[in-house]
Amino acid sequence: MAVHPISDADAIKPPKTQTGVVGWMRQNLFNGVFNSILTVVILYILWKTVPPLIRWFFIDAVWTTASEACYAADGACWSVIYNNIRFILFGLYPHDLQWRPLAAIVLLIALLVYSRDRRRWRRSLLWTWLAGLFVMGLLMKGGLFGLENVDSTLWSGLPLTLLLSVFGMVAAYPLGVMLALGRRSRMPAIKSLCVVYIEMIRGVPLISLLFMSSVMFPLFLPEGLTINKILRAQIAIIMFTAAYIAEVVRGGLQAISRGQYEAAESLGLGFPQKMRLVILPQALKIVIPPTVGILVSAFKDTSLVVIIALYDLLKTTQSVLSNPKWMGFSSEAYIFIALIYFICCFSMSDYSRKLERELGAGERR
Repeated sequence: MAVHPISDADAIKPPKTQTGVVGWMRQNLFNGVFNSILTVVILYILWKTVPPLIRWFFIDAVWTTASEACYAADGACWSVIYNNIRFILFGLYPHDLQWRPLAAIVLLIALLVYSRDRRRWRRSLLWTWLAGLFVMGLLMKGGLFGLENVDSTLWSGLPLTLLLSVFGMVAAYPLGVMLALGRRSRMPAIKSLCVVYIEMIRGVPLISLLFMSSVMFPLFLPEGLTINKILRAQIAIIMFTAAYIAEVVRGGLQAISRGQYEAAESLGLGFPQKMRLVILPQALKIVIPPTVGILVSAFKDTSLVVIIALYDLLKTTQSVLSNPKWMGFSSEAYIFIALIYFICCFSMSDYSRKLERELGAGERR
């Protein structure tokens, strides 16, 4: 009987226990006594928690029933969302006009998605945003082109949350950059003012600023003069966020070597040109991660306006849960709004990573 010689490929082929799924598990999950015990413990915890959660979330849940059926169900009552979705999202805005804030939200999201591409960062994009802001304001407020006027006190829910967060962050960023430049200024008066502002704002919680803007600030206004509560809350959020951004940007400015300043000055660039063309592009690129962290926190902190009786997304949800028909189903409602916040915050973080990769092209990593 003929004997076939073993080829070189067969002789050096690794054992099956070191390749594929089995090999990956041995290398990453069972590569020692401690890791093996930890893997077994985690698998046991998952086995005990994941199946009940799946049953509660999906299998035993009720989705479109009345509140009475929810009390008899063993799973989640997603009917609290289904039956109150319009009030949660749009709050006090007139029911028959809620297509207008919906259109404004869609337009805002479309502008944000369109602006993600850096190739579109031209002057035309600024005009596009100005036109979009005008249309959004017209949709929300009305009063022109046959649109019924809606008082701003009725703006609530998701549109109010996006209004306070998006425009708060957009306005706070350039203000923070100017404060950072002012704190590094050689002019004592400007530097002192910026230092006092930054340290004073960072030394108090956002809640105190919101209370001051809502309760104390109107006391100093002349009799008969009032400022919209939403605008006051917006200004407080901008002031608070800008102070934190200023310190982050100041760190980026300090990270730029002196040679960059001298090179810009050797080209005959004045201070505005030097900062706009040479220093700030490098500094702002360095501080993208901490800046996005502050902006994400600012987005979540807009929920604090609930304490000054503004009906943002959190307040409208709490109003639904105060209804005796839906008491006891707060977990489902808060999971729903947490998902909305997560989607928004994750989108910001994901875009920041994309921007870092684009701006870091050609650098060694």
